Amino acid sequence: MEILSGIVGSFFIALPALFSIVNPIGGALIYSQVTISRPHPERVSLAYRVAFYSAIVMLTSLWIGATVMSFFGVSIEALRVAGGSVVAASAWHMLYDPKENEDRKQDHAAPAKWGSDVAFFPLTMPFTTGPGTISVAIALSASRPAATPELLPFYAGASAAAIAVAIAIAVCYASADRLVAMLGPARARVLTRLSAFLLLCIGVQILISGIQGALITTFAPHA
Repeated sequence: MEILSGIVGSFFIALPALFSIVNPIGGALIYSQVTISRPHPERVSLAYRVAFYSAIVMLTSLWIGATVMSFFGVSIEALRVAGGSVVAASAWHMLYDPKENEDRKQDHAAPAKWGSDVAFFPLTMPFTTGPGTISVAIALSASRPAATPELLPFYAGASAAAIAVAIAIAVCYASADRLVAMLGPARARVLTRLSAFLLLCIGVQILISGIQGALITTFAPHA
């Protein structure tokens, strides 16, 4: 029961964080524009490949991101503080200037208009799962529990969240035309702002956990 609770808990922490930073609904609107010259079957196939590559990027960052940083001497507490700060800063920009975020993604995806093999670059990186997504995934990885028995449920739940986001990417990108007709830029920005606020809260929580851990590590030996 505790294992299931750990899986569900980590899933519902990782899912909103990854979904908010990836923003597959907003990305689908731009995906529709930059791939408009391609036949519909090719666009659907491309969407599935982007989703597959995005899953690999997110899972790799979740599984080994924090470990790689620790290898270079970065403590978990420092990683949480830095990761939480980056996540919160990204969410702040998304919250108050979604148009700038859309324009930046538009520039990232522009080569997809004329390139041939564009599934990984630029449509996966940096358009769909760029530095922001990698930072969020590493920050989530840094928030893993210290107890070894709790690690497996944590990574199982976080990995399931990454796969769920990848599925959302596939669905949204493959049906991008329908989303454009149904939502349009205005409603997409409303959803982006709501997601950004949630992401801001998650970033602040990771930052607070890092600060608390650093204070405990610093002052506990002198207690």
